[in-house]
Amino acid sequence: MGFFMSIKPIRVQFKTACELLDISREALRHKVRTDASFPRPIKEGDTKQAPVYFDYAELVDWHNSQKQSLAVLEA
Repeated sequence: MGFFMSIKPIRVQFKTACELLDISREALRHKVRTDASFPRPIKEGDTKQAPVYFDYAELVDWHNSQKQSLAVLEA
C-alpha cells in the first residue's frame, strides 16, 4: 500500500459532510445551529457564497462521541 492511500482528508466540503453523515443539507444546518458539541464550520472568505468546510477529524470525533452516548443510554 502506498503512502498516499492512507492519507485522510483534513477538511471536507459542506456537501461531503452531508454525505459522510448521511443527512440532508438542512439537517446539517440544524445540527450546526442547535448542537453545541457539533464541529463548527470553517468559512473561507467573507462573502455569502464563500465555501464552507468542516474539519474531518472533528466530524469523526463527534460521530464517535455520539455512538458512545447512545451505547451508554442503551446499557
